[in-house]
Amino acid sequence: MKIAPSVLSADFGKLKEQIELINNSEADLFHVDIMDGRFVPNISFGFPIMEVLKKYASKPLDVHLMIVEPEKYVESFISAGADLVSFHLEATAHAHRLLHLIRSRNAKAGLAINPQTGPSFLPELGGELDFVNVMSVNPGFGGQSFIQQSLKKIQALSEYRSSENLGFEIEVDGGVNHKNAADLKNAGANILVAGNFVFKDESPLDRIADLKRI
Repeated sequence: MKIAPSVLSADFGKLKEQIELINNSEADLFHVDIMDGRFVPNISFGFPIMEVLKKYASKPLDVHLMIVEPEKYVESFISAGADLVSFHLEATAHAHRLLHLIRSRNAKAGLAINPQTGPSFLPELGGELDFVNVMSVNPGFGGQSFIQQSLKKIQALSEYRSSENLGFEIEVDGGVNHKNAADLKNAGANILVAGNFVFKDESPLDRIADLKRI
């Protein structure tokens, strides 16, 4: 199981310290949420923060594009340091082309899906994916409660992956904590994104360790 603390929940007044904290933790990735105020009702950050992360982070940057027309910005984010890039199936009509573009730039290509989106895309796109980012909350804001129905979707993705002998990972983003991590793992998840559970706790390193142990 890989753990990806979400930078969105970090203290931006102490960003370098927060990055070093994750560098020195058992976490595997930095999860970076890019929001444009159009695809989701919130605006987060862009290339200036990416520059800081690229400079100080010693672990891969997992960039989640919650933006319209992601095809316009994918290459720029890879150039800025993204090692993994996911975009939303709901945000583009050219998912297949965009997955190939990401891979052609030597980054891992992921497809993010909102809570109302099912796994019907798998026959066409499953073989093109390095990972699927399952949104287990409605995207746009941190601190939301996990949507329980997401477990069935994760299980369906996992079963399809096994039946077709595919290698994509299943990432879960939203409401992840020590209470549901075991269920997510059992359903087939490989990457857990955790924001408030890590950064809003007095002992972030312990919370990351808790998730790793599960």
